[in-house]
Amino acid sequence: MALIGFPLDVFIAVALIDLLYQFWVHTEQIGKLGWFDRVFVSPSNHRVHHAVNDMYLDKNFGGILVIWDRLFGTFIEERDHVDIVYGTRKPLRSWNPLWANLEVYEQVWRDAWNTRRWRDKLQIWLRPPGWRPADLMAQSAPSTFDIHRPAYDPSMSKATAWYCVAQFILLLEAATHFLLVYKNISALNATIYVSWLVMGLWCIGGLMERGRIYLLPETVRILCILIMNLFTASWFYSFALSTPAQALLTATCLISLGGLWLIFSRQKTHGHLPH
Repeated sequence: MALIGFPLDVFIAVALIDLLYQFWVHTEQIGKLGWFDRVFVSPSNHRVHHAVNDMYLDKNFGGILVIWDRLFGTFIEERDHVDIVYGTRKPLRSWNPLWANLEVYEQVWRDAWNTRRWRDKLQIWLRPPGWRPADLMAQSAPSTFDIHRPAYDPSMSKATAWYCVAQFILLLEAATHFLLVYKNISALNATIYVSWLVMGLWCIGGLMERGRIYLLPETVRILCILIMNLFTASWFYSFALSTPAQALLTATCLISLGGLWLIFSRQKTHGHLPH
């Protein structure tokens, strides 16, 4: 959205108004709030939104106001006697942010490819989530959802967690910087900058799964910054780096590389997830 021209003011406004409001409703520590629950999205209302219980599916979509759900028939009040189970009906089982955004389209694409009728090949992209053509439904075996299935929680060492947290914070800072400067750099440099940011998030997700296959791309990502720092003395050609800034960036890259390989050299080999 930033690349096609949405101004930074829009991002700031949305973050302040919507995202900050959304922060406080994601909790189990606040109970029902009386009249407030009937007008606004509250922790009680939003817990329902994240539930996979049959009675709570596809309910309470609102971000700030819950009156829209009441108007369109998608509201349901949290029941005191029902234990909420959070998640999705088809668990992602991955920390990969790219796969998290693409996996649902992979399944839709497969169904569109395999169904026989051209009408179904087109309408599957427009139908509600979970809809499948009749011929594919007839071929698939009926399955029941296990609401007590184990959560996806791969083991991760404290050192790995600290490394991923540190790199994620650095990437957040870089992403904020990108939003501030992308209009002032060339389209090529902006594309390279975005690619580097996305690659970083992809690598962090993989490292959290203890996937050694991500060691190489994470190493390449850090080396790209080190090489750019040493040979161009700039940050993606958006501004020139001073000598102290160059020294700090070089030290950060070397510490990251050393920590990365030290952490994973002590871990047993783990393969890549099926996707």
